[in-house]
Amino acid sequence: MHRRISAIFQSAPLRWIAPVLLISLALADPGAFAAAPICEDGAALSPTMFAPSSKPAELILEISWLVWAVCGLIFLIMEGLIIWCIFKYRRAKDDHTEAPQIYGSNPIELAWTVVPTLIVFVLFLVTARTIFEIEKTSPPEGSLEITVVGHQWWWEFDYPEYGFVTANELHVPLTRNGKPVPIYLTLESNDVIHSFWVPQLGGKTDVVPNHVNHLWLEPTMTGTYVGQCAEYCGTQHANMLITAVVHPEEEFDEWVALQKTPAVHDESVSVGRDLFQKTACINCHTIRGTVANGSFAPDLTHLMSRSVIGAGVVSNTPDNLMTWVFDPQILKPGCRMPSMKLDEQGVKDIVRYLLTLK
Repeated sequence: MHRRISAIFQSAPLRWIAPVLLISLALADPGAFAAAPICEDGAALSPTMFAPSSKPAELILEISWLVWAVCGLIFLIMEGLIIWCIFKYRRAKDDHTEAPQIYGSNPIELAWTVVPTLIVFVLFLVTARTIFEIEKTSPPEGSLEITVVGHQWWWEFDYPEYGFVTANELHVPLTRNGKPVPIYLTLESNDVIHSFWVPQLGGKTDVVPNHVNHLWLEPTMTGTYVGQCAEYCGTQHANMLITAVVHPEEEFDEWVALQKTPAVHDESVSVGRDLFQKTACINCHTIRGTVANGSFAPDLTHLMSRSVIGAGVVSNTPDNLMTWVFDPQILKPGCRMPSMKLDEQGVKDIVRYLLTLK
């Protein structure tokens, strides 16, 4: 069946009809190509650049529509001329004479030289203007500065203004003192080249070892937005996801206040806490207020305030956390976290402890 369908779309008429239909649909309804529907709170179910919720993303989409419109117009004109020529100059069945041979036409050659040059020049000017608006080499006034560090295969978010570090979920405010707030990201890599990309908030920016790049965002709507590493960086590249949460101002202040507090010290889970502190976990993870001060893996101080684990590979639920602690390779093969070879009771004790880290 699939061969028959493929053969139909390979037929001559549909080879030029299909692109026309796609372009017409895009111009008529930009949301038709959205990767997923948008929730009421502005959250996308999956990455899409067709529902921008940030000023840079809006600029990128605007220039994209311009390029697609220009290319679509060129396509329609050229295909129209080709089809017109096919019918206008079709040779009759009983006509075996050779068609007139034209070896040069100054007007035609001038047209296909000057017109494309003008088109490229206009697109260059518009693109350059957009690039200058999007790329900022210094923080905009009143911006919230965050340092993003790419690891194989997770993201570290350092909030120097507030003095804490978190992982995999980027939390930002929509406003400060009632005014829109720019988000200025400093991008660094701890190992290989990554690429930071949340389509609804901005464009892709490479995260390069021993080199600092910057990315500017200015959200226009609260919600949860999905992104991921856009540069192949190893085995689990596809599962190096980003969750970006844009909060109302008061809600963000509450989140910051929570993140600044030390880890919860609950005596009812002391067995799990003691076991955690006796394993190699403390060499990689940090839990503020304990002996765990590693820097090779995500900070777990407020692990349960996050919606996902494993950089978005699964939801942060007790069952998934149990599987992750038992053997992370089950959920994320090739990840840097090894199994601690704990027995079932040991896994349960540590998970009970981790569940208190809210």
